[in-house]
Amino acid sequence: MPGPRSSPQARQGGTQRDAFFDNAKYLAIVLVAMGHSWEPLKGDSRLLESLYQVVYAFHMPAFIIISGFFSRGFDLRPDRLRRLITGVAVPYVLFETAYPLFKRFVDHDPHQEISLLDPWYLTWFLVALFVWRLTTPIWKLVRCPLPLALVVAMAASAAPEIGDDLDLQRVLQFLPFFVLGLSMKAEHFRWVRRRSVRIAAVPVFAAAVAVSWWAVPRMNTGWFYHRDAAQELGAPWWTGPVMTLALFGCSLLLTACFFAWVPRRHRWFTALGAGTLYGYLLHGFLIKGGDYLGWFDHDWLRTPLGEVLVTVLAAVAVTLLCTRPVRRVFRFAMEPGMEWAFKRDAAELAREREGAEPRRESREGRERQERRRKPSVE
Repeated sequence: MPGPRSSPQARQGGTQRDAFFDNAKYLAIVLVAMGHSWEPLKGDSRLLESLYQVVYAFHMPAFIIISGFFSRGFDLRPDRLRRLITGVAVPYVLFETAYPLFKRFVDHDPHQEISLLDPWYLTWFLVALFVWRLTTPIWKLVRCPLPLALVVAMAASAAPEIGDDLDLQRVLQFLPFFVLGLSMKAEHFRWVRRRSVRIAAVPVFAAAVAVSWWAVPRMNTGWFYHRDAAQELGAPWWTGPVMTLALFGCSLLLTACFFAWVPRRHRWFTALGAGTLYGYLLHGFLIKGGDYLGWFDHDWLRTPLGEVLVTVLAAVAVTLLCTRPVRRVFRFAMEPGMEWAFKRDAAELAREREGAEPRRESREGRERQERRRKPSVE
Protein backbone atom coordinates (compact mmCIF):
# COMPACT_ATOMS: atom_id res chain seq x y z
CA MET A 1 0.00 0.00 0.00
CA PRO A 2 1.63 3.24 -1.09
CA GLY A 3 -0.32 5.47 1.29
CA PRO A 4 -2.44 5.40 4.39
CA ARG A 5 -5.67 4.94 2.46
CA SER A 6 -5.34 2.00 0.09
CA SER A 7 -3.38 0.63 -2.80
CA PRO A 8 -4.51 0.97 -6.42
CA GLN A 9 -5.24 -2.75 -6.41
CA ALA A 10 -7.36 -2.40 -3.30
CA ARG A 11 -9.29 0.54 -4.71
CA GLN A 12 -9.96 -1.29 -7.96
CA GLY A 13 -11.13 -4.37 -6.13
CA GLY A 14 -13.38 -2.39 -3.82
CA THR A 15 -11.57 -3.59 -0.70
CA GLN A 16 -8.93 -2.12 1.54
CA ARG A 17 -6.15 -4.00 3.29
CA ASP A 18 -6.09 -3.65 7.05
CA ALA A 19 -2.76 -2.07 8.03
CA PHE A 20 -2.80 -3.90 11.36
CA PHE A 21 -2.49 -7.33 9.76
CA ASP A 22 0.21 -6.25 7.33
CA ASN A 23 2.13 -4.70 10.23
CA ALA A 24 1.72 -7.87 12.29
CA LYS A 25 2.94 -10.10 9.46
CA TYR A 26 5.98 -7.93 8.83
CA LEU A 27 6.97 -7.74 12.50
CA ALA A 28 6.44 -11.50 12.88
CA ILE A 29 8.68 -12.30 9.91
CA VAL A 30 11.37 -10.00 11.32
CA LEU A 31 11.23 -11.97 14.58
CA VAL A 32 11.46 -15.23 12.59
CA ALA A 33 14.62 -14.04 10.84
CA MET A 34 16.12 -12.76 14.09
CA GLY A 35 15.44 -16.08 15.79
CA HIS A 36 17.10 -18.00 12.97
CA SER A 37 20.14 -15.73 13.13
CA TRP A 38 20.46 -16.44 16.86
CA GLU A 39 20.57 -20.22 16.41
CA PRO A 40 24.32 -20.44 15.62
CA LEU A 41 25.18 -18.01 18.45
CA LYS A 42 22.90 -18.80 21.37
CA GLY A 43 24.85 -21.75 22.77
CA ASP A 44 27.27 -19.45 24.59
CA SER A 45 24.73 -16.93 25.88
CA ARG A 46 22.05 -17.71 28.43
CA LEU A 47 20.39 -14.35 27.80
CA LEU A 48 20.23 -14.99 24.05
CA GLU A 49 18.85 -18.46 24.67
CA SER A 50 16.20 -16.94 26.95
CA LEU A 51 15.14 -14.40 24.33
CA TYR A 52 15.20 -17.15 21.70
CA GLN A 53 12.74 -19.25 23.68
CA VAL A 54 10.41 -16.31 24.27
CA VAL A 55 10.40 -15.38 20.58
CA TYR A 56 9.86 -18.98 19.52
CA ALA A 57 6.94 -19.24 21.90
CA PHE A 58 4.84 -16.81 19.86
CA HIS A 59 6.29 -15.74 16.49
CA MET A 60 5.01 -18.72 14.46
CA PRO A 61 1.75 -18.98 16.45
CA ALA A 62 1.07 -15.32 15.58
CA PHE A 63 1.76 -16.00 11.91
CA ILE A 64 -0.44 -19.12 11.95
CA ILE A 65 -3.34 -17.42 13.71
CA ILE A 66 -3.36 -14.69 11.04
CA SER A 67 -3.20 -17.37 8.33
CA GLY A 68 -6.20 -19.08 9.87
CA PHE A 69 -8.10 -15.81 10.18
CA PHE A 70 -7.66 -15.11 6.46
CA SER A 71 -8.57 -18.70 5.55
CA ARG A 72 -12.10 -18.41 6.98
CA GLY A 73 -13.60 -18.03 3.51
CA PHE A 74 -11.71 -20.95 2.01
CA ASP A 75 -13.79 -23.68 0.44
CA LEU A 76 -13.25 -26.24 -2.28
CA ARG A 77 -14.29 -23.92 -5.09
CA PRO A 78 -12.08 -24.47 -8.16
CA ASP A 79 -10.61 -20.95 -8.22
CA ARG A 80 -9.59 -21.20 -4.56
CA LEU A 81 -8.09 -24.64 -5.04
CA ARG A 82 -6.15 -23.24 -7.99
CA ARG A 83 -4.74 -20.44 -5.82
CA LEU A 84 -3.85 -22.97 -3.14
CA ILE A 85 -1.88 -25.00 -5.67
CA THR A 86 -0.10 -22.06 -7.30
CA GLY A 87 0.48 -20.11 -4.08
CA VAL A 88 1.44 -22.95 -1.72
CA ALA A 89 2.02 -26.31 -3.41
CA VAL A 90 4.12 -25.06 -6.33
CA PRO A 91 6.40 -22.87 -4.12
CA TYR A 92 6.85 -25.90 -1.86
CA VAL A 93 8.06 -28.06 -4.75
CA LEU A 94 10.39 -25.34 -6.03
CA PHE A 95 11.95 -24.44 -2.69
CA GLU A 96 12.07 -28.02 -1.47
CA THR A 97 14.22 -28.61 -4.55
CA ALA A 98 16.22 -25.38 -4.31
CA TYR A 99 17.29 -25.71 -0.67
CA PRO A 100 18.96 -29.14 -0.99
CA LEU A 101 20.64 -28.04 -4.23
CA PHE A 102 21.89 -24.94 -2.42
CA LYS A 103 23.36 -27.09 0.35
CA ARG A 104 24.87 -29.49 -2.17
CA PHE A 105 26.81 -26.76 -3.96
CA VAL A 106 27.54 -24.21 -1.22
CA ASP A 107 28.28 -26.71 1.55
CA HIS A 108 29.94 -29.14 -0.89
CA ASP A 109 27.66 -31.94 0.20
CA PRO A 110 27.18 -34.25 -2.81
CA HIS A 111 25.10 -36.66 -0.72
CA GLN A 112 22.34 -34.13 -0.01
CA GLU A 113 19.16 -35.63 -1.44
CA ILE A 114 16.03 -33.98 -2.76
CA SER A 115 12.87 -35.38 -1.19
CA LEU A 116 9.41 -33.87 -1.42
CA LEU A 117 8.34 -35.97 1.58
CA ASP A 118 10.90 -34.49 3.98
CA PRO A 119 10.43 -30.71 4.29
CA TRP A 120 13.78 -28.98 4.51
CA TYR A 121 14.32 -26.14 7.00
CA LEU A 122 11.54 -23.59 6.31
CA THR A 123 9.37 -25.43 3.81
CA TRP A 124 7.41 -27.28 6.51
CA PHE A 125 5.16 -24.24 6.82
CA LEU A 126 4.00 -24.59 3.21
CA VAL A 127 3.09 -28.25 3.79
CA ALA A 128 1.24 -27.30 6.96
CA LEU A 129 -0.62 -24.41 5.32
CA PHE A 130 -1.66 -26.67 2.44
CA VAL A 131 -3.06 -29.32 4.79
CA TRP A 132 -4.69 -26.80 7.13
CA ARG A 133 -6.49 -24.99 4.32
CA LEU A 134 -7.67 -28.22 2.73
CA THR A 135 -9.22 -29.23 6.04
CA THR A 136 -10.81 -25.81 6.66
CA PRO A 137 -14.32 -26.94 5.61
CA ILE A 138 -14.12 -29.69 8.27
CA TRP A 139 -13.18 -27.26 11.07
CA LYS A 140 -16.00 -24.95 10.00
CA LEU A 141 -18.42 -27.87 10.13
CA VAL A 142 -17.68 -29.45 13.53
CA ARG A 143 -19.28 -28.14 16.72
CA CYS A 144 -16.17 -27.56 18.91
CA PRO A 145 -13.25 -27.09 16.49
CA LEU A 146 -10.62 -25.70 18.88
CA PRO A 147 -10.98 -28.38 21.60
CA LEU A 148 -10.91 -31.03 18.88
CA ALA A 149 -7.76 -29.53 17.34
CA LEU A 150 -6.12 -29.47 20.78
CA VAL A 151 -6.95 -33.16 21.26
CA VAL A 152 -5.34 -33.92 17.88
CA ALA A 153 -2.21 -31.94 18.82
CA MET A 154 -1.98 -33.61 22.24
CA ALA A 155 -2.30 -37.07 20.71
CA ALA A 156 0.37 -36.27 18.14
CA SER A 157 2.80 -35.11 20.83
CA ALA A 158 2.69 -38.61 22.36
CA ALA A 159 2.92 -40.54 19.07
CA PRO A 160 6.49 -40.85 17.73
CA GLU A 161 5.15 -43.36 15.18
CA ILE A 162 3.92 -40.43 13.10
CA GLY A 163 7.45 -40.06 11.78
CA ASP A 164 9.03 -37.29 9.76
CA ASP A 165 7.13 -37.56 6.47
CA LEU A 166 5.79 -34.13 5.49
CA ASP A 167 6.73 -32.96 8.99
CA LEU A 168 3.32 -34.12 10.21
CA GLN A 169 4.26 -33.57 13.85
CA ARG A 170 4.50 -29.84 13.21
CA VAL A 171 1.38 -29.87 11.05
CA LEU A 172 -0.63 -31.46 13.86
CA GLN A 173 0.95 -29.75 16.86
CA PHE A 174 0.57 -26.25 15.37
CA LEU A 175 -2.96 -27.04 14.15
CA PRO A 176 -4.78 -25.47 17.15
CA PHE A 177 -3.39 -22.02 16.30
CA PHE A 178 -4.74 -22.25 12.76
CA VAL A 179 -8.13 -23.45 13.97
CA LEU A 180 -8.16 -20.62 16.53
CA GLY A 181 -7.58 -18.14 13.70
CA LEU A 182 -10.49 -19.68 11.79
CA SER A 183 -12.72 -19.14 14.82
CA MET A 184 -11.71 -15.53 15.47
CA LYS A 185 -13.50 -12.38 14.40
CA ALA A 186 -12.20 -8.89 13.74
CA GLU A 187 -13.42 -7.69 17.14
CA HIS A 188 -11.09 -10.16 18.89
CA PHE A 189 -8.10 -8.40 17.36
CA ARG A 190 -9.57 -5.03 18.33
CA TRP A 191 -9.93 -6.25 21.91
CA VAL A 192 -6.22 -7.05 22.31
CA ARG A 193 -5.31 -3.64 20.90
CA ARG A 194 -6.90 -1.80 23.82
CA ARG A 195 -4.67 0.49 25.88
CA SER A 196 -5.06 -1.63 29.02
CA VAL A 197 -3.83 -4.71 27.19
CA ARG A 198 -0.85 -2.82 25.77
CA ILE A 199 0.14 -1.72 29.26
CA ALA A 200 -0.28 -5.23 30.68
CA ALA A 201 1.84 -6.69 27.85
CA VAL A 202 5.01 -5.04 29.23
CA PRO A 203 5.17 -6.91 32.57
CA VAL A 204 3.97 -10.10 30.86
CA PHE A 205 6.89 -10.05 28.44
CA ALA A 206 9.29 -9.16 31.26
CA ALA A 207 8.00 -12.12 33.29
CA ALA A 208 8.29 -14.38 30.24
CA VAL A 209 11.96 -13.48 29.81
CA ALA A 210 12.61 -14.08 33.51
CA VAL A 211 10.89 -17.48 33.42
CA SER A 212 12.76 -18.38 30.26
CA TRP A 213 16.07 -17.41 31.92
CA TRP A 214 15.24 -19.78 34.77
CA ALA A 215 14.13 -22.55 32.38
CA VAL A 216 17.13 -22.47 30.01
CA PRO A 217 19.20 -25.09 31.91
CA ARG A 218 16.09 -27.03 32.92
CA MET A 219 14.03 -27.28 29.72
CA ASN A 220 14.66 -28.69 26.25
CA THR A 221 14.24 -25.92 23.68
CA GLY A 222 12.99 -28.56 21.26
CA TRP A 223 9.53 -28.29 22.83
CA PHE A 224 9.09 -24.91 21.12
CA TYR A 225 9.69 -26.38 17.64
CA HIS A 226 6.67 -28.74 17.90
CA ARG A 227 8.41 -31.16 15.53
CA ASP A 228 9.01 -34.12 17.88
CA ALA A 229 6.96 -36.34 20.13
CA ALA A 230 7.70 -36.32 23.87
CA GLN A 231 9.57 -39.65 23.68
CA GLU A 232 11.90 -38.22 21.01
CA LEU A 233 12.77 -35.40 23.42
CA GLY A 234 13.71 -37.89 26.14
CA ALA A 235 10.51 -37.39 28.17
CA PRO A 236 7.74 -39.83 29.15
CA TRP A 237 4.74 -39.94 26.80
CA TRP A 238 2.34 -38.20 29.18
CA THR A 239 4.42 -35.02 29.19
CA GLY A 240 3.56 -34.51 25.53
CA PRO A 241 -0.13 -33.67 26.09
CA VAL A 242 0.71 -31.68 29.22
CA MET A 243 3.35 -29.59 27.44
CA THR A 244 1.06 -29.12 24.44
CA LEU A 245 -1.59 -27.52 26.63
CA ALA A 246 0.92 -25.52 28.66
CA LEU A 247 2.74 -24.17 25.60
CA PHE A 248 -0.55 -23.39 23.87
CA GLY A 249 -1.57 -21.24 26.83
CA CYS A 250 1.82 -19.50 27.02
CA SER A 251 1.95 -18.95 23.27
CA LEU A 252 -1.57 -17.56 23.22
CA LEU A 253 -0.78 -15.12 26.04
CA LEU A 254 2.43 -13.88 24.40
CA THR A 255 0.76 -13.68 20.99
CA ALA A 256 -1.98 -11.48 22.46
CA CYS A 257 0.71 -9.24 23.96
CA PHE A 258 2.49 -9.11 20.60
CA PHE A 259 -0.73 -8.14 18.80
CA ALA A 260 -1.34 -5.48 21.45
CA TRP A 261 1.84 -3.69 20.43
CA VAL A 262 1.39 -4.01 16.67
CA PRO A 263 0.67 -0.55 15.19
CA ARG A 264 -2.89 -0.11 13.97
CA ARG A 265 -2.15 2.57 11.39
CA HIS A 266 -0.08 2.71 8.26
CA ARG A 267 3.69 2.79 8.85
CA TRP A 268 6.70 2.79 6.55
CA PHE A 269 6.82 -1.03 6.72
CA THR A 270 3.10 -1.71 6.23
CA ALA A 271 3.41 -2.43 2.50
CA LEU A 272 6.06 -5.04 3.28
CA GLY A 273 3.43 -7.16 5.01
CA ALA A 274 2.19 -8.29 1.60
CA GLY A 275 5.58 -9.87 0.87
CA THR A 276 6.26 -11.79 4.06
CA LEU A 277 6.21 -15.21 2.37
CA TYR A 278 9.01 -13.97 0.11
CA GLY A 279 11.04 -12.87 3.12
CA TYR A 280 10.29 -16.12 4.94
CA LEU A 281 11.43 -18.46 2.18
CA LEU A 282 14.33 -16.39 0.83
CA HIS A 283 16.03 -15.44 4.10
CA GLY A 284 16.76 -19.12 4.70
CA PHE A 285 19.37 -19.01 1.93
CA LEU A 286 21.18 -16.20 3.76
CA ILE A 287 21.07 -17.94 7.15
CA LYS A 288 22.09 -21.33 5.81
CA GLY A 289 24.66 -19.80 3.46
CA GLY A 290 26.25 -17.95 6.38
CA ASP A 291 26.32 -21.18 8.35
CA TYR A 292 27.90 -23.19 5.51
CA LEU A 293 30.49 -20.49 4.79
CA GLY A 294 31.47 -20.01 8.43
CA TRP A 295 30.18 -16.48 8.86
CA PHE A 296 29.00 -17.28 12.40
CA ASP A 297 32.30 -18.84 13.51
CA HIS A 298 33.98 -15.56 14.49
CA ASP A 299 34.35 -15.27 18.25
CA TRP A 300 33.54 -11.56 18.30
CA LEU A 301 30.03 -12.32 17.03
CA ARG A 302 29.39 -14.03 20.38
CA THR A 303 29.94 -10.81 22.26
CA PRO A 304 26.94 -8.57 23.10
CA LEU A 305 27.91 -6.14 20.35
CA GLY A 306 28.28 -8.95 17.83
CA GLU A 307 24.91 -10.44 18.75
CA VAL A 308 23.23 -7.05 18.34
CA LEU A 309 24.91 -6.62 14.95
CA VAL A 310 23.74 -10.03 13.73
CA THR A 311 20.22 -9.26 14.93
CA VAL A 312 20.11 -5.93 13.10
CA LEU A 313 21.54 -7.45 9.90
CA ALA A 314 18.92 -10.22 9.98
CA ALA A 315 16.12 -7.67 10.39
CA VAL A 316 17.46 -5.51 7.54
CA ALA A 317 17.96 -8.50 5.25
CA VAL A 318 14.45 -9.90 5.68
CA THR A 319 13.03 -6.39 5.26
CA LEU A 320 14.75 -6.04 1.90
CA LEU A 321 13.52 -9.46 0.84
CA CYS A 322 9.91 -8.32 1.39
CA THR A 323 10.23 -5.31 -0.93
CA ARG A 324 8.51 -4.99 -4.29
CA PRO A 325 11.63 -5.33 -6.49
CA VAL A 326 12.44 -8.68 -4.88
CA ARG A 327 8.82 -9.78 -5.19
CA ARG A 328 8.82 -8.92 -8.88
CA VAL A 329 11.96 -11.00 -9.46
CA PHE A 330 10.70 -14.08 -7.59
CA ARG A 331 7.00 -13.88 -8.42
CA PHE A 332 7.47 -16.72 -10.92
CA ALA A 333 8.24 -19.03 -7.99
CA MET A 334 5.92 -17.62 -5.32
CA GLU A 335 2.84 -16.63 -7.30
CA PRO A 336 2.97 -18.35 -10.69
CA GLY A 337 -0.08 -17.82 -12.88
CA MET A 338 -0.03 -21.26 -14.55
CA GLU A 339 -3.23 -20.64 -16.51
CA TRP A 340 -2.01 -23.27 -18.95
CA ALA A 341 -2.26 -25.97 -16.28
CA PHE A 342 -5.93 -25.54 -15.36
CA LYS A 343 -9.24 -25.95 -17.13
CA ARG A 344 -11.58 -22.99 -17.05
CA ASP A 345 -14.34 -23.53 -14.53
CA ALA A 346 -17.83 -23.42 -16.04
CA ALA A 347 -19.16 -21.31 -13.16
CA GLU A 348 -16.29 -18.84 -13.59
CA LEU A 349 -16.96 -18.55 -17.32
CA ALA A 350 -20.64 -17.96 -16.58
CA ARG A 351 -19.77 -15.19 -14.12
CA GLU A 352 -17.53 -13.55 -16.72
CA ARG A 353 -20.31 -13.69 -19.32
CA GLU A 354 -22.79 -12.23 -16.84
CA GLY A 355 -20.37 -9.42 -16.13
CA ALA A 356 -19.76 -8.81 -19.83
CA GLU A 357 -23.47 -8.54 -20.71
CA PRO A 358 -24.18 -5.43 -18.56
CA ARG A 359 -21.02 -3.78 -19.88
CA ARG A 360 -22.05 -4.41 -23.50
CA GLU A 361 -25.60 -3.20 -22.86
CA SER A 362 -24.25 -0.09 -21.14
CA ARG A 363 -21.93 0.62 -24.06
CA GLU A 364 -24.75 0.19 -26.58
CA GLY A 365 -26.95 2.48 -24.49
CA ARG A 366 -24.30 5.19 -24.50
CA GLU A 367 -23.92 4.88 -28.27
CA ARG A 368 -27.71 5.29 -28.75
CA GLN A 369 -27.67 8.40 -26.55
CA GLU A 370 -24.79 9.83 -28.58
CA ARG A 371 -26.71 9.27 -31.83
CA ARG A 372 -29.76 11.07 -30.42
CA ARG A 373 -27.66 14.07 -29.41
CA LYS A 374 -26.05 14.43 -32.86
CA PRO A 375 -27.82 16.94 -35.17
CA SER A 376 -29.57 15.49 -38.20
CA VAL A 377 -27.72 15.88 -41.51
CA GLU A 378 -30.93 16.28 -43.45
